Amino acid sequence: MLEQEFWRQGLRVAGVDEAGRGALAGPLVAAAVVLAPGRHPYRDSKRLTPRRREQLLEHLRRQALAWGVGACSAAEVDRLGVLRATHCAAQRALDRLRVPPQALVTDFLFLETELPLLAPARAEAQSPSVAAASILAKVVRDRIMVGLHRRYPGYGFARHKGYGTPEHLACLARLGPCPQHRRRFAPVAQAGLWDPP
Repeated sequence: MLEQEFWRQGLRVAGVDEAGRGALAGPLVAAAVVLAPGRHPYRDSKRLTPRRREQLLEHLRRQALAWGVGACSAAEVDRLGVLRATHCAAQRALDRLRVPPQALVTDFLFLETELPLLAPARAEAQSPSVAAASILAKVVRDRIMVGLHRRYPGYGFARHKGYGTPEHLACLARLGPCPQHRRRFAPVAQAGLWDPP
């Protein structure tokens, strides 16, 4: 576990991960989770069924020392760019922790911080804290996309969650972008009348 050395030093560790970074629509959502030292059942959210993610989220809410969620809207992703929006959402998540962390573990996200930071690739496979954050971010974002599906039913957001699936691209070609689309992303820009400056 990536947290092990931090835990041995008696430090509170926040795991940080995001969901929706590569989507064409909807917010970019980040989560931060502080777990007590020990063994935990959390795994990379991409390897779990939606039902299992929901179950683990309830477990997380009962067992985590603290958790926080931050997001950047599609408009903010367009304005800031994906990397800066990811940093912004992650910082918002960290700011919402009721227990301040003393060290961070992220999934290859090099945040500007004075705290000790580990940021290897595929951290969610090596860190229960990052895996828990990935579950929280994924479930929250999926719920948001289901809500957006009700507001914009023609795009199929509840099924593809805003990612660039063939179904989504076909809907974009037919309907053009809606206000929840990231207009700087090439498939969206090509489907609409909006030209990036």
